[in-house]
Amino acid sequence: MKYEYDICFIGGGLNYVGAVVASAAGLKTVLIEREMKHLGGTCLHNGCIPSKMFLHTAEGVLRSRDELYEGSLHIRMARLFEKKEKMLLDSTTAIVRQCAKAELIEGEAKLVAPHTVEIANTRLTAHYVLIGTGSKPFIPEGIDYDGSGVVTSDEVLNLKELPEKIAIYGDGAIGLEMASFFAAAGMETELIWRRERLLQRAHPIISAAMSKQMDAIGVKRLPERTIESAKTTKRGVHIRYENGEEHYVPHLLVATGRHADLSAVAPGLLSVGKQGIETDEQFETSLKEHYAVGDCNGKLQLAHAARAQVLYVVDEILGRDPEMLDLNHVVRFIHTLPMSYATVGMGKDALDAHGIACKEGVFPLRGIPYARMHDAEEGSMIVYADEEGFILGAEILAPNAEELISTVAMALAGEMDAKLAKRTILAHPTFSESLERAYGRL
Repeated sequence: MKYEYDICFIGGGLNYVGAVVASAAGLKTVLIEREMKHLGGTCLHNGCIPSKMFLHTAEGVLRSRDELYEGSLHIRMARLFEKKEKMLLDSTTAIVRQCAKAELIEGEAKLVAPHTVEIANTRLTAHYVLIGTGSKPFIPEGIDYDGSGVVTSDEVLNLKELPEKIAIYGDGAIGLEMASFFAAAGMETELIWRRERLLQRAHPIISAAMSKQMDAIGVKRLPERTIESAKTTKRGVHIRYENGEEHYVPHLLVATGRHADLSAVAPGLLSVGKQGIETDEQFETSLKEHYAVGDCNGKLQLAHAARAQVLYVVDEILGRDPEMLDLNHVVRFIHTLPMSYATVGMGKDALDAHGIACKEGVFPLRGIPYARMHDAEEGSMIVYADEEGFILGAEILAPNAEELISTVAMALAGEMDAKLAKRTILAHPTFSESLERAYGRL
């Protein structure tokens, strides 16, 4: 059968990286995106890029609270919004340039039959189809989302002025990051979540430290609460909990996770599970030569994971024989203030769940002058190794933990053991040298 295109990408998030590589290699390539101004996806426009920009700005306000400073700082939110929009526009323009050899089509795409994609009332065919439609916010039953009083990260990251008070429901990455931003910026902030402790799957040392950090920056923690209903009223958002408690807040940010966006797939065409489109280890769906990458397959909702997946698939199609991806080796992190949490490989929760015997190299940051000057005395470096000494993973709570953990990710990729890791001599004074000491305690 003759197809119009060699390869079709549905969704212009990190999928665009695959379109750049495929078109550069000579494949006739088309990428379809619902809104071209959103090229680059949720991470760029409504997620990790603007949120990190917000947190970077709020960190300055947080540091100004130190007794060494006089006066007070306030974020000029309208100016921050303008600066963010300029950055996103420049980034989107750069992506369009990178896609110069691919055909870009704006519109709602739907896979309606094998190798057949429908946009509006027209259809196109492609030998290979890569679905990368991402995810959308999950709103629990009983919560009346209106985009005004009850909001998601989409609205929060487009604020032009700060609210006096906000409640946040959910203790995942979005919940903790936005709680850090609002509290550091000086807003009255409540964090509501269902479980007893924060970072439920993290090492207990880190979980406890994260709670102390939230307290220190002014977040009011409300654990073990499930919202039964929430609705915007004249008095504000009326929240009722399952235990019968109720109260009002001006705004409620719903940060209860995201679920796969399956709108681009006709019902019954592909196998779909609870997490998203089901695929094999090579990201091929139940339909041969059709792939699902990124959030829509539900394997790992991270932009860098999506990028790795689409590049793997394109390399496979091009016959480049890529190395199989190990998603357990993907760095995961939550950018909180003043310390971030990062993990890679297997952490304590996973090791215990699988009954894997291991050694823990734990090095607390308390007492180290460098940690003291960065408000990081509650931080920790924790490295795990098997009984033969090979590195299994790590968890870090420290400023810029997402950067620090990169050396552990490389140790995992290189199948390094603790003996070799201990030979590394890192700079002083830095946080990385504390990771060196954690290796020394294995």
